[in-house]
Amino acid sequence: MADESVVQLDGPWTHRSIHAAGARFHAVEAGEGPLVLLLHGFPQFWWTWRNQLKSLPERGYRAVAVDLRGYGGSDKPPRGYDLPTLASDATGLIRALGETSAIVVGHDWGGLLAWTMAALSPKSVQRLVVVGAPHPLRLRSSLLTDPFGQLRASAYSLGFQLPFLPERRLPKRVRQILTDWAGPGFPDDETAKVYEEAFRINAVPHSALEYHRWFARSQLRPDGLRYARAMHTEIEAPTLQLHGALDSCTLPRTAQGSSRYVAAPYRWKLIEGAGHFPHEEQPEAFDTELAGWLADPEPDR
Repeated sequence: MADESVVQLDGPWTHRSIHAAGARFHAVEAGEGPLVLLLHGFPQFWWTWRNQLKSLPERGYRAVAVDLRGYGGSDKPPRGYDLPTLASDATGLIRALGETSAIVVGHDWGGLLAWTMAALSPKSVQRLVVVGAPHPLRLRSSLLTDPFGQLRASAYSLGFQLPFLPERRLPKRVRQILTDWAGPGFPDDETAKVYEEAFRINAVPHSALEYHRWFARSQLRPDGLRYARAMHTEIEAPTLQLHGALDSCTLPRTAQGSSRYVAAPYRWKLIEGAGHFPHEEQPEAFDTELAGWLADPEPDR
């Protein structure tokens, strides 16, 4: 087992402990200006945004990357891994950071909860950027209507529904998951080791898997049906959707259909040569798209 110090990685940023929504969160902050809240996915932690924690401050933004509930140096309670609770965590973090709203950038599970924030707490999201994450209703429907596409790509999640065994195996599978979902050349050995160590922190494997378990098991439960109804709310925040062209975890065609849920200006962009982690695999191309869109006062469709 590793202790939480393994996620206290040095760089041009400051580590913080923030109390929000009844929990303690580990966050990393850099820069001054409009707040950009960076929400990571699976199987990662705040460090996935290390490139953007440098590029965003250079462009006049206050970038804050957080370990989600159950990850890294944040609290790991036994429950609360449903998307409404996770979205409440994130809106609480914005208030704890002294703001009423933020530009929200989310990847993978961070993207799903960013969509959820924009629907359930629209005043907290100035602009929305989702990376490798379809709208939750789009993902839900694709699992049913695209059995040889998105359902097959999501088959890994079926194994996560088993008790106990996936937790034991996950720390040893992190490197392979990253490799399978990425484009060529990612991750390098050093990057893989950082993520492997983070998943040796006590309770992280279980907490990370609880996200997948809630999404699968809630589909026909009252809480999942209530969530699905709530997510029919149109997104009113200007939205940028970035996706790796080689993403084999969340297929580009699954994500691209998300525009139907956005009433605001919406932009879609494929990052060529990247898989599921474009902000790490192709950081320069990713940052160029992100910065250009953020600088546009009226991003059009």
